[in-house]
Amino acid sequence: MNVCVLGATGFIGGQIARAAVNAGWKVRAVRRNPGNVGAIGDLPVQWVLADLRDVSTLVTAMQDCEVLFHAAGAYPQDFRRITQAVASAKAEMYRVLDAARSAGVRRVIYTSSLTTLARLTPSPPGGEGWGEGDMLTEQDFYKPGTAGSAYYEAKFAMEQIALAVRERNFEVVTLLPTAVFGPGDVKPTTSVVIRDAALGKFPVYFDATINAVDGRDVAASHIAAVEKGRAGERYILGGHNLTLYEVLATVAHAVGKSPPKIKVSRSLVKSAIALADKLPGVSIPENMRMFEFWEPVSSAKAERELGHMVRPFEETVRDTLAWFGIKPSDGLA
Repeated sequence: MNVCVLGATGFIGGQIARAAVNAGWKVRAVRRNPGNVGAIGDLPVQWVLADLRDVSTLVTAMQDCEVLFHAAGAYPQDFRRITQAVASAKAEMYRVLDAARSAGVRRVIYTSSLTTLARLTPSPPGGEGWGEGDMLTEQDFYKPGTAGSAYYEAKFAMEQIALAVRERNFEVVTLLPTAVFGPGDVKPTTSVVIRDAALGKFPVYFDATINAVDGRDVAASHIAAVEKGRAGERYILGGHNLTLYEVLATVAHAVGKSPPKIKVSRSLVKSAIALADKLPGVSIPENMRMFEFWEPVSSAKAERELGHMVRPFEETVRDTLAWFGIKPSDGLA
């Protein structure tokens, strides 16, 4: 099978490319900058140049490919430019889909985001023993305008375009990874939490819930979605519902150190973020700014239909630290 991976030089896209090669498929890896190989420079992929702003280059990149993995969606971070971010993200999504149609792609596996899931009234921070009714599912949709986040608004708008595709010979399956960690996070993105926690950069914690999943498990379910995913459906690719303290404690244990002992209130965290937003030159990642929207999620649908499976979080932590070159002795007390 010939497949094309948009975002092959990124974290999730790179893991998808690796999983596709391991499946025996011919992989066309798209990059914008010549020479950038991300974390997959060791793979026998066909590198092609393309730009998400240029339909003609996208069509050329996708030509003769049966499947497109779109893991290169917009990643806006400026909450002050929401309208512009949404317009740009929607235009980008339409260009990708138009290019895929023109190239003869029969199925698109679109990597969306956890941020398209939300409840109008988020649940309070929990702990172990969440019930199915406490978890977000594919039936829970973010309501535009509630977060004040360019990232949330853009991701929701793009996903709605993907879900609206209803064509006989052109199918789109939408996958929603949660907080993705693991080796191969080249930017790096989410995995900096594990790296920095191991280096003692998280001396405090607060009440919050994170669903953590390994990028390799996310990639495996992208491969499964090619044959098993239902067109027009969304699937949550989650892992383990953990408190922020549990995440930090797992990392601390991996490097032989003690977990943080100081707990700060959510109101203090919220005030600190609000203050940072007003300071010139200070940028808080959008997902951190929206910590109040973090909730436990259920991957039951993906487990049932795609065979989605996840490894222990402890394994993800160990492999992530090894990928960053961090040994137990590197952690700070």
